[in-house]
Parts: sequence; structure tokens; C-alpha cells
Amino acid sequence: MFGRNKTQTGSEASAAAVTPESTAQTGTSSTTPKKGRPTPTRKEQEAARRKPLVPVDRKAAKKQSREELRKQRVEQREAFARGDEKALPPRDKGPVKAFIRDYVDSRRNFGEILLPLMLVVLVLTILPNRMMQMVAFFLVWFVVLIGIIDAILMVRRIKAQIRERFHTEPPRGTPSYAVMRAFQLRAGRRPMPRVKRGDTI
Repeated sequence: MFGRNKTQTGSEASAAAVTPESTAQTGTSSTTPKKGRPTPTRKEQEAARRKPLVPVDRKAAKKQSREELRKQRVEQREAFARGDEKALPPRDKGPVKAFIRDYVDSRRNFGEILLPLMLVVLVLTILPNRMMQMVAFFLVWFVVLIGIIDAILMVRRIKAQIRERFHTEPPRGTPSYAVMRAFQLRAGRRPMPRVKRGDTI
């Protein structure tokens, strides 16, 4: 039993007789050639891919998270302002709502001058001139009345165009959606106007 350790069999002797020179001549080797650094083990590779559940620097991680959220909100607002369909809320989505916006933006609305006129009236009410105050008061109500009549006619035309173009009834909320946009200043409308005044829709 102890003697077998000191002696070699014929196959073992022949294997031991293989020299580096013979290995180089045959061009084969049982070992992988060196690549300048040891090959990482599977455990080391998994450890490198694994991220810690709790970041080492919590303050830096929180700051980075806030920055990413801020960037996402900015991108979302920009996409909404452009009228990107994916970024629009449900009340603004669809070709019918896009047509309503384009129709309102392509015309001159009396409601647009209501807010600037209110600012003028506010200044006039501070003045001691009673006559100017009365003129401003009646002017505001005159513009409001004209704006209401203009809005009613606009909504009737929009409904007729929706039935003609899309072969469907106007969606619920069409009058309020169109009027609210018509009474906003053009620069403050969101999504932003994509047509110019006077364009044919």
C-alpha cells in the first residue's frame, strides 16, 4: 500500500515524461494562457454587479435622486407644452381636442383682451376721477358681453366642424374646453398654439 506511492505505473511515467518542450511542439496546453490579470471568479463577478441596498453616501444618493426627479419633471413640462401626445393628460388627448385647440388658436377671441382690460380698470379705480371709473366699469361689462356672444358662436361652429370632420358627436366638456382656452392669453396657453392667427383649419 505504501509502496504504490513510491512507484509509478507505465501511464503515469509517460505522463510525467511530457516536458514543456514537447507541449510547445504539439501546440496544446492544459492551462489557459495568461491575459495580464487573473480571471475573476464567478463570485467576484456577481459581487461586482451587485449594488448595495443602502448607498454608502445617503446624502449624495438623495441629492442625485432629487436631481433626476427634477429633470424628469422639466422634460414632462416641455413635452406637455409642445403638445406631445404621450405627455398630455386625458382631457387634452385625442385628435378632437387637438382640433379644438387649433380652431381657437387660429382666430381672434374677444376673451383674450378681458384680462388686460381688467388690469386697466384696476388702475382707473385708484384715480379720483369718478367719470373715468364709470367709463372703465361699463367698458369691462361691454367686453364681457361681447366675449360671451363670441364664445357661444365659436362653440357652435366647433361642434358643427367636429360632426363634419370626425363623424361623431362632440365629446362632453367641449364648450368649457374651448371657452377656457379662448379666454386665456395666447402666450399662456398650454399646450402652446401650433397654428397662427388666420390659418385655415
